[in-house]
Amino acid sequence: MEYEATRSRVEHYFDRTATKVWDQLTSDAPVSRIRQSVRRGRDAMRARMLERLPADLTGARVLDAGCGTGLMATELAARGARVTAVDISPSLIDIAQRRLPDTLKARVQFQVGDMLSKDLGQFDHVMAMDSLIYYREDDIHAALDGLAKRTRGSIVFTVPPRTPLLMAMWHSGKLFPRSDRSPVMVPHGTQRLSRRLRQTGRVEDIGRVSVGFYISHALEVRP
Repeated sequence: MEYEATRSRVEHYFDRTATKVWDQLTSDAPVSRIRQSVRRGRDAMRARMLERLPADLTGARVLDAGCGTGLMATELAARGARVTAVDISPSLIDIAQRRLPDTLKARVQFQVGDMLSKDLGQFDHVMAMDSLIYYREDDIHAALDGLAKRTRGSIVFTVPPRTPLLMAMWHSGKLFPRSDRSPVMVPHGTQRLSRRLRQTGRVEDIGRVSVGFYISHALEVRP
């Protein structure tokens, strides 16, 4: 299956090739100007996604799908949510566990594995920031359709938008240094994707964040 093949490339990239890059990118460590723009963009997008959820998440069960180094999981737990933070990379999970404040540890369950696994159970909300960016439309639709069957509230996720600037950067290979360019993200026409996802639930366009070399678009699906 295309999803499984892409997932394997993503696992190899984050767990063997880019762990140090993402450790630095999601910290306060000095980084290049390009990565500074990516860091600022990701911070802005994470804030935009969190605006879609209640300020008080006490008692809510939230899936952080593709949690990476745990920035989203930390924010969710600070609002009182019971967070299941899943990532395919054991190395990134290790970083996330080390960074999580002791006061929040009881609220976050980290797990290495497939963010789409049915074994994770039911959720009130799902957050999938930049974790579907390497997948094609059919795979995204199938992923969200499966998650919708186990989600009572909202699914908030991001995709790379098909814009002239992003496509130019994508083709030129300047989003990251050459050693960090695998796997390749897949830009999407967000209006087309929204129409497709209406088969799954009500879709709302949350908007785009464009900061230097970070360009991402957020959508929300409510089953």
